[in-house]
Amino acid sequence: MPSPATPAPARLPVEDSYLELLADTLESLDLPARSQFLQRYLRTTTHLELHEAQAVHVWDEMLARRREFTDQAGRPVSLKTALMDVLATQGLLRVPVIIEYDELKKIQLNAVTDPLTGLYNRRLFDESFEKELNRARRYGQPLGLVILDLHRFKEVNDKYGHPRGDDVLRAAAATLKKALRTSDSAFRIGGDEFALLLPQTDAPQALALSRRVETVFAEMLQPLQFAVSVTMDHGVAIFPQDAEQADQLIRIADERLYRLKHANHRTAANGTARAEAPPAAEAGPAAPSPAERPAPTLPPISIETRRPPEKTETTIQAAASATSAAISAELTPAPPRAFPVQRKAERVSMTGTNAYAVLGEQGAKRARVLDLGFGGVAIELDSPEDLPDNLLAVLHVPILPPVRVNLKPVWKQQTTQGSFRVGCAFVS
Repeated sequence: MPSPATPAPARLPVEDSYLELLADTLESLDLPARSQFLQRYLRTTTHLELHEAQAVHVWDEMLARRREFTDQAGRPVSLKTALMDVLATQGLLRVPVIIEYDELKKIQLNAVTDPLTGLYNRRLFDESFEKELNRARRYGQPLGLVILDLHRFKEVNDKYGHPRGDDVLRAAAATLKKALRTSDSAFRIGGDEFALLLPQTDAPQALALSRRVETVFAEMLQPLQFAVSVTMDHGVAIFPQDAEQADQLIRIADERLYRLKHANHRTAANGTARAEAPPAAEAGPAAPSPAERPAPTLPPISIETRRPPEKTETTIQAAASATSAAISAELTPAPPRAFPVQRKAERVSMTGTNAYAVLGEQGAKRARVLDLGFGGVAIELDSPEDLPDNLLAVLHVPILPPVRVNLKPVWKQQTTQGSFRVGCAFVS
């Protein structure tokens, strides 16, 4: 008699119990009897006219499919669900019938989801990467790939045990879900390795997002109170700038990941800061953003094919070296510059978008938004304006709803085109 504290197992529906009993009984029958029975049984239940050998094949395939689904879902899956999947995939259903549709959808989701982190798995990464590459080729848009891994993660497992290591992996997954846009996708592709697919994202934007992920991850780990400093390192590759094929982009991103990882942690071991972008004032005059730099020369387009020439391994390596140089330039510290407000995080360039700010209580003035950060914003005016020390503004930035903020103008500079660039800090 079961203990009162032990929950009673859930009772199976009648049809499921019957199929389970039928499966156990058929195992004891010889092949001729089993095939004859299955032919008649499937004719009665599914109205299919199958040969005896076909009926046995369908039944055996159902048993194998049930084992596969059970392994993927981590719990028993009914024979009825497996039978419906086999009949559907083999094109044997003449009339659409839905049985346990919700359960089947859950199984399909479990098949492409990492059970520990809730992120998509390596299988779906491979499929999604090819789809996003095809879409980027079709519409002529960039596609960013970011490969990430956790530095010193093994030390957490060794020192605190694997359950605490699982907490770190969940924190990494929560970080990616929090930091990404709705159009981006995050995957767990290995033990402590993750990948991001960033549609319509160039190298500066991918680097900015990667650094934001590092910052958010550090905040997520604080409540865990580890003595081991776990960090998230990244490597970036961009289609079509670096390469055009998935395997080439993955290789380039991996190489940059480990090159930057070794450079950063070798520098940190020597007692100096990580190789990051130089600190600057949040509201100070910014150096030309990557979007404002001269665009690289595009390859010539063939008159016959109307397409650029195919990239060879040499040109791929050259493009990868050029992007690596650009990334290194982003990470190389520059001489310190004195500004009144210390930059808290990097700015995101708004050049080329329709971002603008409506200034003043009455909204009579309008300015272009050049870049935006956590601590301030840079705007551009066509004529010199005497702005008050506390300026009310409404920011209109793509993707975000209008944001009402108070600004403090910190500096003003005339550009070579005759307009006036004004750096403003956010004030409470």
